Amino acid sequence: MAQELPLIEPPDHDELAAHGEALYRFALSLARDPHVAADLVQDTFVRALDRLPQFRGEAPLGAWLRRILHNLAVDRARRAAREVVVEEVEADWHDDAYTVDPAVVAERAQTREELEDALARLPFIYRATVVLHDAEGWTVREIAELQDVGLPAAKQRLRRGRMMLVSALATGEERRSHLEGVPMRCWDARQHVSDYLDGALSRETATLVETHLDVCPTCPPLYAALVDTHASVGTLRDSDSVIPPDLAERIRDLLDDRPEG
Repeated sequence: MAQELPLIEPPDHDELAAHGEALYRFALSLARDPHVAADLVQDTFVRALDRLPQFRGEAPLGAWLRRILHNLAVDRARRAAREVVVEEVEADWHDDAYTVDPAVVAERAQTREELEDALARLPFIYRATVVLHDAEGWTVREIAELQDVGLPAAKQRLRRGRMMLVSALATGEERRSHLEGVPMRCWDARQHVSDYLDGALSRETATLVETHLDVCPTCPPLYAALVDTHASVGTLRDSDSVIPPDLAERIRDLLDDRPEG
């Protein structure tokens, strides 16, 4: 007969809040974007509050919260068109003729912008493994526990992630040569397009975005899709709709159960 775990009191809101700063640093190491990191932390607390009655202390509170955040980050991750494909990189590294210029890779790796750009091209689970191990000092065993995989799988993710990072750094110049003369990096421009759509940018920044959209080969379709989606969503508004009574009651109960401050 299985031994029952002793009952413990779930952590209170102050105990949860005490992990906020550490969770944000953890989220930032995974997401590499302050806005995404902030969203992940907020979503983590929402989910943790929902699951608080089920917390039994099988793992420390901080580890439990990190697991929630990591899983949310995995759910958010989507393969981008410029993302490195692990199968292609492994095929390259299996080829005895494949090599890179180590001096070029080392020089780019020492430039933060180049390194961040290359990391952003790695699929999430590999990027997270490399950053947690090589930047944050986590052991492979700790990463395996966080990602809920075996030790061999975590070691494979680290190996593959490092290989993909080297390949991404080696090809970075070739990829950017197609954007030579384009003002603003694509990510910088894409962070501004929502405000540009709303007319909320300064004239100087708006001009840079417009110039980028005029000459960039990849961003205009994204912006066009954003405009079309924005217009389509606007048609969903129903001025006669009211909040369902049961939903209003759930919201009132939620706010009553979670004190201010």
